[in-house]
Amino acid sequence: MNNDSSIATLTTRLRDEVRGLATGDRLPSSRTLVERYKVSPVTVSRALGALTAEGLVVTRPGSGTFVAPRPQHAAEPPDFDWQAVALGDRAIDPAGISATLPPPAEGVIPMGGGYLHPSLQPVKALAAAASRASRRAGAWDRPPVNGIPELRAWFAGSVGGEVTPADVLITSGGQGALSTALRALLPPGAPLLVESPTYPGTLALARAMGLKTVPVPVDGDGVRPDLLADIFAVTGARVFFTMPTYQNPTGAVMPAERRAQVLSVARAAGAFVIEDDYARHLGFGSAPPPLISQDRDGTVVHLTSLTKITTPSMRVGAVIARGPVAERLRTTQLVDLFFPSRVLQEITLELVGAPAWNRHLATVRAALRSRRDALATALARELPDVPATRPEGGMHMWLRLPPGIDDVQVVEAAARQQLMVNAGRPFYPAEPPGGRLRLSYAVAASEAELAEGARRLARALTAFT
Repeated sequence: MNNDSSIATLTTRLRDEVRGLATGDRLPSSRTLVERYKVSPVTVSRALGALTAEGLVVTRPGSGTFVAPRPQHAAEPPDFDWQAVALGDRAIDPAGISATLPPPAEGVIPMGGGYLHPSLQPVKALAAAASRASRRAGAWDRPPVNGIPELRAWFAGSVGGEVTPADVLITSGGQGALSTALRALLPPGAPLLVESPTYPGTLALARAMGLKTVPVPVDGDGVRPDLLADIFAVTGARVFFTMPTYQNPTGAVMPAERRAQVLSVARAAGAFVIEDDYARHLGFGSAPPPLISQDRDGTVVHLTSLTKITTPSMRVGAVIARGPVAERLRTTQLVDLFFPSRVLQEITLELVGAPAWNRHLATVRAALRSRRDALATALARELPDVPATRPEGGMHMWLRLPPGIDDVQVVEAAARQQLMVNAGRPFYPAEPPGGRLRLSYAVAASEAELAEGARRLARALTAFT
């Protein structure tokens, strides 16, 4: 049982217990709860903290934890109906993102989501980096609005080409970088060209901003430049979003010749290319250099992040661009959120500058390659008639279901088998060409768990064949 699940389970049990007690009743001591529920003192403390935040209990130092007074409800419930008029008909749909974020319940095998399993996260290295960073002079001061210079230099060096630290803007993770880029480049109502399929977070964010997402088909080598040129001409779009390296969800890597074609098409259209390089640190071998390293004309707005290779809470990323657009990006972020946390930037700098960083990269890459192979072997054995990609990096495999099988229904059937997978439908900006599933090999606890997940998926699919 993972720690988050233990806390959630204990919180639920204690919440039910509290509701059966009277105001002022004393809860059992923490030691008693540890022994009764066979959990750690930290789990008990976190669960009691959650109940305190909910207003169900109060803690009195030296005396214990007691049931809090029940709130007195008004005779008539509050009327929030007026808000429907004030909010209007604009809706923000987080479904494509929220489906990948919840931790799995006890007994559920997670093969959906986009973060490393805790055993692969550099927790010890981060703790050491945080300790060192917190003692740095000025670590808690306001940072430069573009980010601390040393971290900008590190990001510039990791990209290569003619990128300089002056071209780098530190952001609050990859999603923050994407939000800043879209807001800076496009007004509401403008078309945004996106790969089809693509990252659901891009679709959700674009729609929340009132943008019109226009699909551009991909094949095994990424986006098709011939179709991209046609769609630029038809729509008059000025921005194209792409993930040329370990594309999410297909895992495709755009070859060098096609990258040059994409840049040429965008330049001819007078358009920007937003390059999301979210998985460069997750490659199993060499990959082509990022688009921005080949771009001298300011066509590319490059997004990168350290969240995927570290932990979900490591919300540090960067936007890299040259020319007037760089100032637009900087001012957009400034008016949105001022600047990312300086202490988190200092922690990041300590982390990537330590010898443990390269060891962590090597460990994660080897583990992900081994997990990919284990899942591919299990799928070939359990589902020989269901084609799956075999990516050379990233975290996901992309499955094509047999014709006529609904992927959303398969996800529901998998959940009944205590398996979490992602439906393909949210990855498409328009109608999907058929049922697809995205399976993650990074979130599960082990290769054995991945093999069991493949067996459970096969059982779930028997109802449709």
